[in-house]
Parts: sequence; C-alpha cells; structure tokens
Amino acid sequence: MFPITKRTDCSVEVNAETSHLVSKSHGILFTSDDDEEESGEERLPSCFDYIMHFLTVFWKVLFAFVPPTEYWNGWACFIVSIVLIGVLTAVTGDLASHFGCTIGLKDSVTAVVFVALGTSVPDTFASKVAAIQDQYADASIGNVTGSNAVNVFLGIGVAWTIAAVYWRSKGKAFYVNPGSLAFSVTLFTALCVVSVSILLYRRRLSVAGGELGGPRTCKLVTSLLFIGLWLIYILLASLEAYCHIPGF
Repeated sequence: MFPITKRTDCSVEVNAETSHLVSKSHGILFTSDDDEEESGEERLPSCFDYIMHFLTVFWKVLFAFVPPTEYWNGWACFIVSIVLIGVLTAVTGDLASHFGCTIGLKDSVTAVVFVALGTSVPDTFASKVAAIQDQYADASIGNVTGSNAVNVFLGIGVAWTIAAVYWRSKGKAFYVNPGSLAFSVTLFTALCVVSVSILLYRRRLSVAGGELGGPRTCKLVTSLLFIGLWLIYILLASLEAYCHIPGF
C-alpha cells in the first residue's frame, strides 16, 4: 500500500513539474494577453503585447533555463537565478564602462551614472516586490541598505583581498588610486542622512504614518525628493570629477 502511494505521489510531482515546463515553453514561443491570467477570460493579444514579446523574447529564453522551484526544494532555482543575475550584472557593468569610454566620460562619472544604475535595477525590482507583498516596510528598505553593504564590504573587500594577495606573491604591493572617492563618499553619506531624516519624518501619524505608502500627495513629494537627491549626487560628483568644483 505504502509503495503504491509513494509512487503515485512521485508521479503527481513529475506531472506538475512537466506541466510547469510546458507552460513556460508556451509562454516563450507564443504571445498572450497580459490581463488574461488575471481576468480568466481568453483574449487576443494586442499590438503592445506583440511588441513586448519581441523585446523580451531573449530574456524569456534566457530565464527559461531557470529550473522550477520543485527541484531540490527550490535550491536549483535559487542557484541558477543567482548565477544568471551575476552574469547579467557583470555584462551590464562592462557594457556601461565601454559606453562611457566611447563617449569620453571619466571612469568615476561612468561608475556613478551608468554602472550604478545598471547594477541597481535588480535591487530596485526586489524592493518593489517586497514593498507590495510585505505588510511592513522592513524588507523593502532593508534590502536597500543590505545590498549596498554587500556591494561595499563583500564586493570590494573580496576583490581587493584577492588582488593584494596576488601582488604580494609577486613581491609587489597593491595600490588603488583614490581619485574622487573621498568627495563621492562624503557627498553620499550626507545625502543618506537627508534620506533617513525624510523617512523618520514620514513615520509621524500626521504626515504618513510610515516609511512607505500614505496619502498620494505625500508619496509623490517623497518620490520627487529622493529622485532630486539622486540627481544632486550625480551632478555634484560629475562636476567634481571634471574639476568644476573643488574636491578633497
């Protein structure tokens, strides 16, 4: 009795995984209406659906290699997703560097504008999903500080440690030209203090009652303020890199 039941359960799991792969392949090859799944009604794809399918077919094929969450209790999906995100982030950063070199931008300006923007897109979508699905703002805002901590402490630390060990084995020292790093870090820290102050001010019940959400006017003003802080950072960092304003 038990072997038959166990065999039946395994058959059901295999059928579920197979149907998931079939539905994923169908979504890659054929165009469907985006609102069809929500409404449950079968509709013909619009012109916009065809355009979006043409623009995203490469990404659909690429991420079709991500296994379903049923394999290895989700670990296969997690590992492959992390690898693909890392590869795409590296490609984005490399393309941004080549683009900045082609149009004649300095490396520091390319880094704070294009490289940072490209590598932060996954974090932006992750924070958006966390803000929508989570009841509180801890996950979405914590992802911002956590991802930057990983970039600074782990990303730079591991890379510089490997470089230092390599050059030490060659009998040489590893040096990094600071450039305009001191000015950029100081400016970033000052704007971070302003951002945290805005979030703390939003916690008042008379304002918004929390870091996220609230009245429409409050949300719009907060968004514009944060976008303005980002533009100020890019503007001042670029002006300092080209010696239009004094740095440190």
